[in-house]
Amino acid sequence: MSTRTFRITVRGVFDGLSTDQRAALLARAAEHDVLRAAFTPEGHLSYDLAARSAFTFRFLDFGEEEEDILEASERAEEAAKAWLTERGYGYKNLRSQAEDLSQAPLSKRQRRAAAQKNL
Repeated sequence: MSTRTFRITVRGVFDGLSTDQRAALLARAAEHDVLRAAFTPEGHLSYDLAARSAFTFRFLDFGEEEEDILEASERAEEAAKAWLTERGYGYKNLRSQAEDLSQAPLSKRQRRAAAQKNL
């Protein structure tokens, strides 16, 4: 059986941040910039509080069955909730979206490389 790679995106909105919490998030904004966003097993948080109060966590998870994506999504949501709760950040509208990379369509470059391999 082959290992499947899942990319899970958990989105939400900060809710009821205190002035101190907002200042702490703004102080660390550079390390949470969307341009540094990456899918990681521990999850990567990105936000731009200067523009809006939305945030995105990006998680990388693995499984063997197609159905494992549901458990991976649940783990990602729970990890995002835990991170926010541990720091006392309020949130709302939490939702996730998952993608099984084994099911993702190949890009033009990938199709060309696969075709050349088969020659």
